[in-house]
Amino acid sequence: MRLRLILSFVLIVLVSVTSVVLIARSNTSTEVRSFMFHGGMTGSDSLVQLLQNYYQSQGSWAGVADQLDFPGVGRGRGYGNPPPGGGMMPGMMGGMLGQRLRLADAGGNVLLDSQNQLPAGKLSYAEKKGALPVEVDGQVVGYLLAEGGVGANQVAERFLLNRLSTAAITAGLIAGGLALLLALFLTYSLMRPVRDLTRAARRLGAGDLAQRVQVKGHDDLAVLGGAFNHMADSLQQAQDSRRSMTADIAHELRNPLAVQRANLEALQDGVFPLTPQALEPVLEQNLLLTRLVDDLRTLALAETGQLKLERQPTNLAALVERLVERFKPQAAQRQVTLSLENGRSSGAGPDTSILVDLDPMRVEQILNNLLSNALRFAPQAGEILIGLARTGAQVQVSVRDSGPGIPAEALPHVFERFYRADRSRSRSEGGTGLGLAIALHLAEAHGGTLVAANSPQGGAVFTLSLPLL
Repeated sequence: MRLRLILSFVLIVLVSVTSVVLIARSNTSTEVRSFMFHGGMTGSDSLVQLLQNYYQSQGSWAGVADQLDFPGVGRGRGYGNPPPGGGMMPGMMGGMLGQRLRLADAGGNVLLDSQNQLPAGKLSYAEKKGALPVEVDGQVVGYLLAEGGVGANQVAERFLLNRLSTAAITAGLIAGGLALLLALFLTYSLMRPVRDLTRAARRLGAGDLAQRVQVKGHDDLAVLGGAFNHMADSLQQAQDSRRSMTADIAHELRNPLAVQRANLEALQDGVFPLTPQALEPVLEQNLLLTRLVDDLRTLALAETGQLKLERQPTNLAALVERLVERFKPQAAQRQVTLSLENGRSSGAGPDTSILVDLDPMRVEQILNNLLSNALRFAPQAGEILIGLARTGAQVQVSVRDSGPGIPAEALPHVFERFYRADRSRSRSEGGTGLGLAIALHLAEAHGGTLVAANSPQGGAVFTLSLPLL
């Protein structure tokens, strides 16, 4: 890329310098020819002034041949006699460095020719364009055409043009050299972030996920660097999460397997009699393993978007009330008050107006996890409050307990796999550690959200938001 940038700069410089030199040479040549052709070095402008004075004093070109000193043309008063009101010096027109001078009237008819005693003919359109107009009172009364002499000296013209071209080329080369130096500096400056990014990308591809690039400014390269750093962060987090999940899964599987093995070995050695009561711990651990595998499968399908939802219009209020009734016996055993608030008047039936397009089984799974957690953390004689309310185009189901709440440092991690804010809790009491992670992905699969917070009244509050029909 660096070579391509340098070559691009070089091409731009060459095209610019060449264009400048060619345009300057063309314009200079045109101007020099115009200047020389119009008598800029021979005094033709002064002759035009004298001719204007003559015409103004005479009112016509009559007798002009008798007053001007064209070689072989001067008659009448001839040489040495100035024209009336003229002031033209003797020999001025005939000795203008060998130029051929022709004077024509306003129609282009040749009146005088310094190289022809019997002038004839008419100036062509191109000759009239190249001639000097003779104007009196704002009107063109004639044309003076100067040809030959120094004005058309090709050697002098070529010499002048060569000198000007040399100067233009020299200036172009100097400007091009400076431009190339600037291009090299800019290329180095522009390519340095790209080199750093390439080096970091290679190391990242080799497995070093700690690679980051320094981001400066707000240009496109800075945006690219920021995107690279974000990608590296995501990859590192994914790797850390994968390693942590692997370790957690191994740990979760090891405990039930160890309990099963111990019980089976005890049965095999005759320590325990082979009775249904002795096999009950083995069955419990097997059920725990089955639940863990099912949860892992559900989470994997939800994360990859392959979990199929059997959606149907559902009365969410009725579904929530049914779950509350199901959990009331468990709450009573723990002396916990479980109540539902959904804005209905006392004694009224479920609010049938809260219809949501959802998979009832999966939404029950979400709420089961939330209510199970609330019962687990609610203190004895505590309270769990389930709220149901509309908020615009959404309906919110909140589950608040009166427990100690979620520690501030644990709040950002409650939906992570196998995360437990209270590490001292046993697996039998704390579940598999996948319930909240599954609940979050199921909520998102329904186009909703699930957030955790601490209630101002105390305890933790989980809020499930789902779109209304």
